[in-house]
Amino acid sequence: QVQLQESGPGLVKPSQTLSLTCTVSGGSITTNSYYWSWIRQPPGKGLEWMGAIANGDRTYYSPSQRGRTSISRDTSKNQFTLQLSSVTPEDTAVYYCARQRALAHYFDYWGHGTRVAVSS
Repeated sequence: QVQLQESGPGLVKPSQTLSLTCTVSGGSITTNSYYWSWIRQPPGKGLEWMGAIANGDRTYYSPSQRGRTSISRDTSKNQFTLQLSSVTPEDTAVYYCARQRALAHYFDYWGHGTRVAVSS
């Protein structure tokens, strides 16, 4: 059973960089044919896919987030990380990490989510 767990600060000040880590257990992030994604849900709004990383360190970003978003991974710890720079209160959201099988149109495993508030 694959499990994903998000971790990171619950509060970030405006203009700072938000950094979140997703720790994966029960499966390796180096396995081919999977994409490891970050998704967020602002209060009262729908889910927003931010980007993903695949084996070989291939990264994919939402056009709306490109430039502020960076996703990387640490294969020795089986973790992948989201960094979002120059945050504003509009980046307040619950952030999820999730796994998607290549060619699938859904995410088959999700973390529980971590709430992040951007406020001074």
